[in-house]
Amino acid sequence: MMRCKFIGIMALALVAATGSARAADRLVVGFSQIGSESGWRAAETKVAKMEAEKRGIELKISDAQQKEENQIKAVRSFIAQGVDAIFIAPVVATGWEAVLKEAKDAKIPVILLDRGIDVKDEGLYLTVVRSDAVYEGQVAGEWLAKAATGACNIVELQGTVGASVAIDRKKGFEKIVSETPRLKIVRTQSGDFTRAKGKEVMESFIKAENGGKTICAMYAHNDDMAIGGIQAIKAAGLKPGKDILVVSIDGVPDIFKAMADGEANASVELTPDMAGPAFDALLAFKANGTVPPKWIKTTTRLYQPDTAKAEYERRKDLY
Repeated sequence: MMRCKFIGIMALALVAATGSARAADRLVVGFSQIGSESGWRAAETKVAKMEAEKRGIELKISDAQQKEENQIKAVRSFIAQGVDAIFIAPVVATGWEAVLKEAKDAKIPVILLDRGIDVKDEGLYLTVVRSDAVYEGQVAGEWLAKAATGACNIVELQGTVGASVAIDRKKGFEKIVSETPRLKIVRTQSGDFTRAKGKEVMESFIKAENGGKTICAMYAHNDDMAIGGIQAIKAAGLKPGKDILVVSIDGVPDIFKAMADGEANASVELTPDMAGPAFDALLAFKANGTVPPKWIKTTTRLYQPDTAKAEYERRKDLY
């Protein structure tokens, strides 16, 4: 009887030891996410969880609530925990040198998602997975240059001040405007990438522009601000998509619904799958030291109302 009990205890100990070994072999990645300011951001988080699970990676997510100081605290917490890697979707582009040097000193690779940063030493991060945001702005501008007939006064809903993606989407769009004399940006202000702030800013634009009658088009740095802007346009008694053209960036389900309803005209897609390529780059780096390119570029595509209904159905469960 005692012998059986001993064997049973040894077996349980072996199982526990095996489980611990497997847990020790499993990569742990800390992800400092900006927050959940938009449908796209929520989808990015959801996809990151799915992609981590597919690869057997433990993903620890910290919500920064759109504050860089929260991200820096999260990164330091991940360093203290001894994670295998850190992903950051940076709120703004500046102020990262000190904490990234701490990660480098701890030999923890850092991968940036969706947005870039401004640092003197690019060796502080392994790679950045993001779209070409300047090109996204250009695509939006090129669409508007073709769609608008005659002179066109544009109001612009910018993203978070200091965010690389907002800076670049503005830069790309302004390039096309500068090359097209009949296009003119008459108002521009940050809507902080949120639906509520987009509505608020668009309301102020409409009041400043003769009840919106002198506005030809609204360009929003993301779809959520565009949806807020559409609400403001409708509240002013105007028809979004007709009286005021609407072009934005991201490709979230609500903008496809708006296009299907005739209330928006175009959206430039930003894929929410930033984590998949980041995990692949990390696994290759951990396995054999393969250093990825400094910029892993995601694809960009323009969508218009003709495919809006089908795209809404395809995306609605992801976001």
